[in-house]
Amino acid sequence: MGVLKTETFALMSEMDIVQARQAVRSWAVELGFRLVEQTKMVTAASELARNTVNYGGGGSMTLNVLSNGMKQGLQLVFEDQGPGIADLELAMKDGYTSGGGLGMGLGGAKRLMNEFEIVTTVGQGTRIATTRWK
Repeated sequence: MGVLKTETFALMSEMDIVQARQAVRSWAVELGFRLVEQTKMVTAASELARNTVNYGGGGSMTLNVLSNGMKQGLQLVFEDQGPGIADLELAMKDGYTSGGGLGMGLGGAKRLMNEFEIVTTVGQGTRIATTRWK
């Protein structure tokens, strides 16, 4: 599997979340994803970017265009050096929220994408890599 294109965006504020959403939409359009797929990726990106800013204390989003034989995909990687997630199993459950949100966060984002991997260490931060294939 190869990375054809990559770019990293800072996630420190509400404006950065908006820019992250716009970047994901733009890259998805460029890759020829259908509108429904674009919307799923933008929704997942919005949720994960908001978590990075609100709970991770800020961080980054890296977009990667992946090639796996005949398939292309868009990978979104969110990283922060925040407090980490103490109970990952609980955090992945629908309805769970640690901050008054809708609780669709991690579980919802996972369902919107084809691949979802989360690595978190309490006191060190969280890294989420999620991919949608075309």
